[in-house]
Amino acid sequence: MQYLCLIYVDESAAAKLPPDEYRAVVDECLTYEERLRASGHFIAAQALQSVECATTLRHRNGQLSITDGPFAETKEQLGGFYMIEARDLNEAIQIAAKIPPGRLGCIEVRPIRDWEKHFAGM
Repeated sequence: MQYLCLIYVDESAAAKLPPDEYRAVVDECLTYEERLRASGHFIAAQALQSVECATTLRHRNGQLSITDGPFAETKEQLGGFYMIEARDLNEAIQIAAKIPPGRLGCIEVRPIRDWEKHFAGM
């Protein structure tokens, strides 16, 4: 089963990390990705640019509204993701618990919806 591990961090706190500490987290992420690839759990991963670069779209009453910035003001922002393959939620949690930036914020683990199975059950 596939899971998306969403990485949330406080961008302002991360920006205050000393350069060597920030670089250490980046290096840990690269090493972690190599281990995921070797184990067969890796599907995809990306870091996101700052939430200040976000554009939010809303469809309301047939109208499209476009706003610069994030969907909501929050303490922690979506900073990146890993998409992984795992046997079940327990294994996904064990894998996600090792994502290096998790110590700077939190990791949300969500199963990927299989649309074919979803609609087959209807």
